[in-house]
Amino acid sequence: MTTVTTARPVRVGTRASLLATTQSGHVAELIRARLGREVELVQVTTDGDRTQAAGTPLAAAGGTGVFVAALREALLAGDVDVAVHSLKDLPTYPTEGVTLVAVPPREDPRDVVVARDGLTLAELPPGSRVGTGSPRREAQLRALGLGLDIAGVRGNIDTRIGKVRSGEYDAVVLARAGLARIGRLEEITEVLDPLQMLSAPGQGALGVECRSDDPLRASLADLDDPPTRAAVEAERAVLATLEGGCAAPIGALAEVVEGEDGEELWVRAVALSPDGALSVRKSATGSPQDAAGLGTRLASEMLADGAGELDEVRPPTRDEPEDRESDRVQKA
Repeated sequence: MTTVTTARPVRVGTRASLLATTQSGHVAELIRARLGREVELVQVTTDGDRTQAAGTPLAAAGGTGVFVAALREALLAGDVDVAVHSLKDLPTYPTEGVTLVAVPPREDPRDVVVARDGLTLAELPPGSRVGTGSPRREAQLRALGLGLDIAGVRGNIDTRIGKVRSGEYDAVVLARAGLARIGRLEEITEVLDPLQMLSAPGQGALGVECRSDDPLRASLADLDDPPTRAAVEAERAVLATLEGGCAAPIGALAEVVEGEDGEELWVRAVALSPDGALSVRKSATGSPQDAAGLGTRLASEMLADGAGELDEVRPPTRDEPEDRESDRVQKA
């Protein structure tokens, strides 16, 4: 008589929101398809969810990492085997015992507008109320000089769009990736060009974490997409060097492109004063194999050009491990 031993399901930790469970479900499907393992989702309530429900501004609730800590605690306690995050929520500093084991292929990282009557930003009358919970988006919206009334907004995608439908806001600015993942792209009235609105570092990408000593780590590494990994490593190196966290007006977007001598990594970054009046913008190209180094050097040049003098943007307090096009501190 033959005894068949079945491995227990891989437990994937997720926040309870529709977007979070959809993202975690996507990773679960990748694990099933590529690893041949069964998967179960385990919901974890985070401090970010609790403060969001209470209406506390994200920056006041702790900014970067507010949605991450509880998932990592569940991971280290052995309650889950894998944690799935929106990569833009992950702090840039490491957590002992936890490894960012995979970054799957990225969704479109651009920001979008959902406005009343199908309008674009330029079509909204001056004084129109535009909602965002992001200092980065707010600064870049103000830099456009459209005379919009920028107001804070929190809540999930449905809540934010509902504020437009009810007339409380004329428009909200959101990440395209979130709308794509929950099947609501038809709500978009404008996709913003990165020249107008540079994305948050890591936006549109997912981060898959596991315990550093878990044997599952080697298998999970098969979910990694090298071009996406290179892009987000460069973006996060920019963020780490500028020491902004997600509460500071910093945008960064990188992409692996085909160059004359093979693949190249192109990085663009901006740091702004909160009112959008001043900015430091830079771009750089380099090797995808030196993604973090490229991002660090680019951000260091931004600091040399005055980014550290902008409100909310400070020089780094710790060490962090080519043609360049530069704009000095300027009127945005």
